[in-house]
Amino acid sequence: MERIVWLIIMIPLSVFFTGIGIFAWKREKPMWFWSGSEVSEREISDVPAYNRANGIMWIVYSLIFWVSTVLGLFQVGAAGLVVGIGSVAGLPFLIIAYNRIYNRYKK
Repeated sequence: MERIVWLIIMIPLSVFFTGIGIFAWKREKPMWFWSGSEVSEREISDVPAYNRANGIMWIVYSLIFWVSTVLGLFQVGAAGLVVGIGSVAGLPFLIIAYNRIYNRYKK
């Protein structure tokens, strides 16, 4: 039963983060990072490349959740540990990666 609950939670969560990556990749206007913030097209030198880099960043982050989802089929406790450590430790990397992307493509 715990595996079913795990999958019910983790599959939508994994799809959500992958979806953010796909959304960012295909977006025509610059993708934002912080909730409530906005990035102007005038700030970014190459919007498609900027959005592609943002999309890749989010898709790579979603891999933590996908790995944990699959691992949960075999060992829910270990999967919980992976998603817990991976998502919390991954947040600073997201911030660092986004700042590098922004600085690379800002005018």
